[in-house]
Amino acid sequence: MFLEDTIKHAKKGGWIEVICGSMFSGKTEELIRRLRRAEFARLRVEIFKPKIDVRYSEEEVVSHDENSIQSTPVESAQNILLLSSDVDVVGIDEAQFFDLGLVEVCNKLANSGLRVIVAGLDMDFRGKPFGPIPALLASAEYVTKVHAICVRCGSLANHSHRTSEEDDLVVLGETNIYEPLCRKCYQDEVVKNRKS
Repeated sequence: MFLEDTIKHAKKGGWIEVICGSMFSGKTEELIRRLRRAEFARLRVEIFKPKIDVRYSEEEVVSHDENSIQSTPVESAQNILLLSSDVDVVGIDEAQFFDLGLVEVCNKLANSGLRVIVAGLDMDFRGKPFGPIPALLASAEYVTKVHAICVRCGSLANHSHRTSEEDDLVVLGETNIYEPLCRKCYQDEVVKNRKS
């Protein structure tokens, strides 16, 4: 978990926090937890999510266990810059769905003194680095990698395995389309799919 004592002792200056991992690992839950604590501290908070993510709600960030927080859906990363004036903390969910401009946007916000908290998948369903997340990991001051539990063997899972036949990079879905797998179970599934 992120140590908020660091924030208390930080000089007035911004930074980037990245929460990453596979699907069903608690990324959004951790993002909501941090944002709520910032609100309790009477900080001005604004939360953004990609407009395409309407799985649970059009205007809320919602975790798999149905915790939610009001958010602003945006078309592109540049919209975040335009809509984040007069705030202390910016939260961004499902960051992997944003364009690569998100990295520059987050750095501009942090350079202007804001705390920026970003949550997103670090790998796509093929096990490849996903969207702007790798570059955000490189420029962030704080990184938290969270894990799901493998549905096959119970180990820590870091892969989001797609169980449907779609091959598009972005396919929104839940347990009906994705399952969290550990490295070994994911590799077993890749080998099995190559044979079929």
